[in-house]
Amino acid sequence: MLPTNSIIEIYTDGACLGNPGRGGFGAILLYKEHRKEISGFEKETTNNRMEMRAVIEALKTLKKTSEIKIYTDSKYVMEGITKWIFNWKKNGWKASDKKPVKNVDLWQELDTEAAKHQISWVWVKGHNGNYFNEQVDQLAREAAEKN
Repeated sequence: MLPTNSIIEIYTDGACLGNPGRGGFGAILLYKEHRKEISGFEKETTNNRMEMRAVIEALKTLKKTSEIKIYTDSKYVMEGITKWIFNWKKNGWKASDKKPVKNVDLWQELDTEAAKHQISWVWVKGHNGNYFNEQVDQLAREAAEKN
């Protein structure tokens, strides 16, 4: 069922064959009666990087500031952007163990893109029958397999 209000709903997922290995990401953006699918791949990457890339690329497709609900099955992405990132930024992009934050390039890019919008984050259990989560999982896997 497509949303009928002014909120843009975005479902995202990442996949990696090997982890590290060939990776793919997918996202579905839903707004009123509109649906847009995006996907892409990287030759050598990780699952977490693809999960992040899915969100970043989805946000980059938006042309104006929006109210967004992002659905992800990645606790890494969701907790990173809603909890951990504040201390990372305060501590010069260092984790609690004083080591550099992993995937800092993508965290910084995600932080920049997310700041342009009003976002609420929703965690969904992966492979649990959520229609759009299953769809983005398929997009991500197909992108990883094709490259």
